[in-house]
Amino acid sequence: MRVGIITVSDSVSRDGDPDHAGVEIEAVLRAGLPEVEIERRAVSEEPHAVRGALEDSADCEFVLTTGGVGIAEHEIVPEVTEAYCDRLLPGVAEALRAASMHETPLAMLIRSVAGIKGATIIVNLPESVQHLRVASRALLPIMRHTPAMIRGEDTE
Repeated sequence: MRVGIITVSDSVSRDGDPDHAGVEIEAVLRAGLPEVEIERRAVSEEPHAVRGALEDSADCEFVLTTGGVGIAEHEIVPEVTEAYCDRLLPGVAEALRAASMHETPLAMLIRSVAGIKGATIIVNLPESVQHLRVASRALLPIMRHTPAMIRGEDTE
């Protein structure tokens, strides 16, 4: 399984700050899906940069974004993701928020979106390492089956 991890952060993409969020997602995925192939990149918090990174990851079964899902005006990842996807998966985003609520009530302010573009599932994760660790772990069970489901294969 190929997974793209896109860190949406000006400080990581432009200033060279460490990508703690991307590293954490990769660690959770490698622990839960040993066969996973991961490609990571960091982009600025500009709509065209986020969309370009999504387009560049079209050959992945999953694309996990981190960052840009809060309530500040510059956080635009959910809007870009929703416009890019063919279909939305609201239950995924709802489940991830619910899992994070056990960590902090601020999780209800996470505006993550999940959807499908072609045969790729895209999920927005927060940038907080604490929240994205919980969300990444919550995704693992569906990551094993969902690519086959999209292809119309029997997953039972």
